[in-house]
Amino acid sequence: MTYDIMFLRVLLGRTFGETLEEINSSYDPDAGLKPMNLTGEERAGWDRLMQRISREVGPVATEEFPYALTLWRDGPAGHLQLDYAGDSANIDIPYRYPGSEALPIMAEAYRIGRMVEEECGLEGYDYEVEQPVRTGDIEVAAARLGGIARWAQETLT
Repeated sequence: MTYDIMFLRVLLGRTFGETLEEINSSYDPDAGLKPMNLTGEERAGWDRLMQRISREVGPVATEEFPYALTLWRDGPAGHLQLDYAGDSANIDIPYRYPGSEALPIMAEAYRIGRMVEEECGLEGYDYEVEQPVRTGDIEVAAARLGGIARWAQETLT
């Protein structure tokens, strides 16, 4: 289980929620996954993003899979994973940062999330706390991550 922040290429004239609803309505659970097929522009956005994160945040590891490009960031703030498929992306943060330990990794996640928006043309939304990444309150998100992590450590271990 992870704390997830979602990114989409919002359809013209639609909101993030409307775009997500349209994507979900056409989902066929019986259909096989389609391999990723990035456009030149989407690949260039990923390349810019990797360079920028490496330069402004710190070292990353990346790998290409059939369905997404993946970045792992293990730094002083903690661990996060970014999966990118061209028209969508997702940041996943493990629930291992209780209380105030959540603020550094959440600040890094939102910083990277804003880079995803700028370099890849996607819009980010944090459904955990119902706020857009671009204008979201990092402390609110960190409190949510830290609270769930604390509960999990106290209750499940």
